[in-house]
Amino acid sequence: MKIRVLAATALLVLCTSVFGQEQPKKEMSAEEKAAMEAMMKAMMPGDAHKLLDNMVGTWDAKVSMFMDPSQPPMVSSGTSENSWVLGNREVMQKFTGTFMGGPFSGVGYNGYDNVKKQYWGTWMDTMSTGVMVSTGNTPDNGKTWKFTSSMPDPMTGKDAPMEEKITVTDKDHHTFEMWTPGPDGKMFKMMEITYTRRK
Repeated sequence: MKIRVLAATALLVLCTSVFGQEQPKKEMSAEEKAAMEAMMKAMMPGDAHKLLDNMVGTWDAKVSMFMDPSQPPMVSSGTSENSWVLGNREVMQKFTGTFMGGPFSGVGYNGYDNVKKQYWGTWMDTMSTGVMVSTGNTPDNGKTWKFTSSMPDPMTGKDAPMEEKITVTDKDHHTFEMWTPGPDGKMFKMMEITYTRRK
């Protein structure tokens, strides 16, 4: 509760200074100063956010869906438009394409949480009314990214675990892979998307 009060106090002080209200200045306590510094540090995009810049742009996508590990994938194409939002704090992805002969679209966000020291992602699309939530990190400064995710499974009504990996070949090419539990409970690759920057 004390942390919430300090955070609210810091936000109030920040808003007061931003809007320049004419009020007598009061010296902040050490706790208020610490809360203000913590909030400013948490809200500012930094080097970790800049690593997401390689994902920004318009991309041609080749989507391979492995519905059955023993069968060839279903292949489709799409376009991904990725742009910075909220002052370069998050990258928004808008995807349009086809799936099983019909139109498909999705929206996702990726960002870096300064407080938790981890990357996160969300994904929503026209094949679900739920949201997939991912958390992860990059062990090699943006060359590869590994995420663990969960998404509501319509068959069980429970969240299904998933694993994701992004491999950056160069500034114009990267690959997204996703694994999910198969009928035997073992993880298998159910999707691969190759992205090529449109020029």
